[in-house]
Amino acid sequence: MCNILDMNHITKHFFNVIANDCIDFSLREGEIHGLLGENGAGKSTLMKILYGMYELDDGEIYVKGKHVKIKSPCNAINLGIGMVHQHFMLVPSFTVIENILTGLKSSLLSFVKLRSIKNKLRHMSDMYGLNIDPDAYIWQLSVGEQQRVEILKTLYYGAKILVLDEPTAVLTPKESEDFFSILKMLIKNGHSVIFITHKLKEVMDITHRVTVLRDGKKIDTVNTGEVNEKLLTRMMIGRDISLHMEKSPLNEKSPPVVIVENISAIDDRKLPAIENISFLIRQGEIFGIAGVDGNGQKELSEVLTGMRKIKRGTIFINNLNITGFSPGQINALHVSHIPEDRRLTGTVVNFNLEDNAILGCPSFYKNILLDRVRVNKFTEDLIKRYDIKAGSTKVFADSLSGGNLQKLIIARELSKNPVFIVAVHPTRGLDPGAIEYVHNVLLDARRRGTAILLISTDLNEIFSLSDTIGVMYKGKIVGQLSQGEATVENVGFLMAGVFSVTGEQ
Repeated sequence: MCNILDMNHITKHFFNVIANDCIDFSLREGEIHGLLGENGAGKSTLMKILYGMYELDDGEIYVKGKHVKIKSPCNAINLGIGMVHQHFMLVPSFTVIENILTGLKSSLLSFVKLRSIKNKLRHMSDMYGLNIDPDAYIWQLSVGEQQRVEILKTLYYGAKILVLDEPTAVLTPKESEDFFSILKMLIKNGHSVIFITHKLKEVMDITHRVTVLRDGKKIDTVNTGEVNEKLLTRMMIGRDISLHMEKSPLNEKSPPVVIVENISAIDDRKLPAIENISFLIRQGEIFGIAGVDGNGQKELSEVLTGMRKIKRGTIFINNLNITGFSPGQINALHVSHIPEDRRLTGTVVNFNLEDNAILGCPSFYKNILLDRVRVNKFTEDLIKRYDIKAGSTKVFADSLSGGNLQKLIIARELSKNPVFIVAVHPTRGLDPGAIEYVHNVLLDARRRGTAILLISTDLNEIFSLSDTIGVMYKGKIVGQLSQGEATVENVGFLMAGVFSVTGEQ
């Protein structure tokens, strides 16, 4: 099997940080090649060089044996290289079809043929199970739906080499299975895939070979069939980890911290998003919300943190009616929020790490002046404790990898000594070592009596951490199960809208 891609001795510096240190990487025709590494190991940088978003400092790239210089994404697309980015490259105010067509040389002609192109996109969307409306605006879509738009865009461009940067991070296990079936079909039709992921089971299930990076260096390239998850973890992190979480039983007599009574709200399209939802969360309880992305989880988290108004219903935190409170008022009650979109609502990406580390933390002010010495020490402490890979506390948040940006948000929110945490996909895009750490931090907060709402499409995470599991479907909680009652089968049925094994809906 011949190589369709060779990247030789790739080196890239960012100021005093070596992101890629003389890395060799090859991709065979008809291969799914996994790319593994901790957050900040250099995976995305290497692929952004391939896609023309970064210019390499040293090294060479060959496509189909021909030496090429890739200076822009347009060059990459012309060479048959497509990339689905971890952070979406979409214009929020544009529709799906406008995002797909904008930037193509033939875009003007394409806009004349909108009807036929829409039909083609709908056909591709149905075929791949992406369920995307070409006329929907990006800002109206959930994070999971936006990820599917990126996938659809790449497929529409017809790339022969597909670079997928954490493509399943926003997909449910069933959606991931369907997506893997499509990948296998693409491979049979002559495509080649570079698959960046932190999910070791995915690597074992779908890839032919895997390359591991650590601290910007290549550790090794191995045949997937000759290794196991434990060995890959050790190659990535340098030690063994465990994601099996031990926790004490929930004290059913603990007082409720959060009481939600019959709340309803609409989405950005003025359509019903959540309807008549009720639940309570006790001190020291993790209430997990499972469900396919786009069934109202985003709107529920926004209602509980004051980012979205409710049409009806009431919300209590420690017996205080907070219905209608602003985000600032709710934050002042020691409510922490790990949001769905770390770049849009979790950070200000053109602020430095110090300014991001103290968002929502008024205690760092002396009268009206910011105590910069305390801020610097606080940020350095967060970076050290959460192992955030950053050049300094002064770099912009935008310079961090996705996983390190997520760790910064989690570090900030958990430093507030919260009584209630709304955690939305808290480990999305994190490597196994970071996931282990975040899970332990959430369980430590649980032991201290913090009430936690955990929203995640990762069923392993839901089952591992939750005391109670609520399943959302079409804006409603269609089932609440204790940890002892919940199984993958019955939760899966509820997620699919099947409310009994006989198929009743």
